[in-house]
Amino acid sequence: MRLKTKWANKDKERSIEEIASALAFTIWRIGMQGVLNLENENFQTDTQSQRVDLVDEFVIFLTHLTDRIAYRELDDEQRFRLIKALALRLAQFDHEDRQQTDGPGEYRDAFISLFNARMEDYSECKWTPEEGPGFSMTRTFGDHVTNKMGERDRKWVTTYIQDIESPEAEKTLKRAIRSLFGWEI
Repeated sequence: MRLKTKWANKDKERSIEEIASALAFTIWRIGMQGVLNLENENFQTDTQSQRVDLVDEFVIFLTHLTDRIAYRELDDEQRFRLIKALALRLAQFDHEDRQQTDGPGEYRDAFISLFNARMEDYSECKWTPEEGPGFSMTRTFGDHVTNKMGERDRKWVTTYIQDIESPEAEKTLKRAIRSLFGWEI
């Protein structure tokens, strides 16, 4: 997946919130690509709303990975600001997409509730800087995606997510983080 992750003015100092906004856009694109990949592999999706549900699962998983990576690079206050800014920007993307798919309404609070619940789920799972997400984390991610899929292929989705989508999404995320933050990860 091609991403634009270079700043136009490289010398300008960026706030954590500015970086988070750029990273949120990239994370949302990775999530949309993940859903497209599922569809290209003939996994069943039925509605645009369901597709947004799936994107939500991808972006929350990727935000959790970002949090794990940031733990080593930022102090607690900076890390909190980063994840908060990511969550709020992703909630805005979700809100905009849901207004198109589900009609007028307020969708940010529902996204933030889901975000908090999933972050808690993933916090119980293993992650190491050397190996990335452990089996339990990718399994949890796969199960959340499976629960949002159509009935036809449910038994294969978790394995596909664990074996194909999770590693590919993580690789793209790390490339974006390296570029935006300049971290050696």
